Amino acid sequence: MAVLRRVARPLLAAKFIRDGIAAVRDPALPDPPEDTRGEREAPALATRVPFLPEDPEQLVRLQGAVQVGAGVLLALGRAPRLASAALAVTLVSSALTAGGRGADDGSGARRVDLLTDLSLLGGLLIAAADTHGKPSLAYRTRRTAAHASDAVSHRAHAVSHQVGNAAGATVDSVTHSVEAARKRLS
Repeated sequence: MAVLRRVARPLLAAKFIRDGIAAVRDPALPDPPEDTRGEREAPALATRVPFLPEDPEQLVRLQGAVQVGAGVLLALGRAPRLASAALAVTLVSSALTAGGRGADDGSGARRVDLLTDLSLLGGLLIAAADTHGKPSLAYRTRRTAAHASDAVSHRAHAVSHQVGNAAGATVDSVTHSVEAARKRLS
């Protein structure tokens, strides 16, 4: 399975690295809809997220830089789950941005692009969930908590047993002392 990951990750990352480099070099913006031709507005996402640039070209370059960085990380197998998740976010945002633009010329090109994006998204989601055969963080956390709970329970039982033994010994000592005192008084 390790060989498969070493081959599959660079193959999955290649398109994002290529598209990211192209976006950083030349942030070609899609044509705006006919009713706003001539105006370049910030995408709706940039107006909702305050730390994103409002200039569409800067936003495209930023997305391209994220694609290059995350693509290289994924291809090299460094932080592959985080890189896959970042690429999935850029893929969804670019699909949403480009989805409402451009006219369908009847050739089905938009449908093919959508299906390609959905296929890539599926691969990225699988890569983001891949734990290399190791248990997930949630599983390891639950297991550690269960072990800690068992240890505390065992320790509490041992302490209660010791307290019971000490209490029994104290009762025996007091009883013995009372018996001794009775014998002396009689």
